[in-house]
Amino acid sequence: MRKFALIAAFLAMPVMAQAEAHAPVDGPGPNIVIEVTGQANGKVVIDLDTAAAPGHAARLVALARQGAYDGVVFHRVIEGFMAQTGDVEFGKVGGDVAKAGRGGSDLPDLSAEFSDIPFDRGVVGMARSQNPNSANSQFFIMFDAGYFLNGQYTVVGRVIEGMDVVDKIKRGVGQSGSVQAPADVMATVTVVE
Repeated sequence: MRKFALIAAFLAMPVMAQAEAHAPVDGPGPNIVIEVTGQANGKVVIDLDTAAAPGHAARLVALARQGAYDGVVFHRVIEGFMAQTGDVEFGKVGGDVAKAGRGGSDLPDLSAEFSDIPFDRGVVGMARSQNPNSANSQFFIMFDAGYFLNGQYTVVGRVIEGMDVVDKIKRGVGQSGSVQAPADVMATVTVVE
């Protein structure tokens, strides 16, 4: 269950003042462009960090090019923490999204690529289970700093455009942040080199 490790880390985090996030800088890419529809509408551009997380960045690119992310919901969204999506197995609109957060792609899980990049606002991390080497297709975007995640989750990129759209994504309910239907959706996800 990829969702539980991230939720447990959030619930155990100490109360902290919001840290000033590093300014987003468009790196060498590639970038993934997400068209979000639902309560939030607009474009979110993520610059993938191929130096810090080459395997994870390559996975997101491969799944985006396959169209696997098209129509996938934001299934877990916790105010002041993060918005999670990317369950290409159970998170597709029209499927049984009640299981969203439990699945991945048909590709093998990835080995952790932990770095010293802090989990600032706008940073994109890979969701995983208790096993550090279990990230697959799901990822999350930070609403605020979450330094309790540093060195424990792979940072795969950073939002360089569209944080205003991310901020409008429909929030979930309860401690788990499960989003009730209708959830916001990654309508299309494309790659820009």
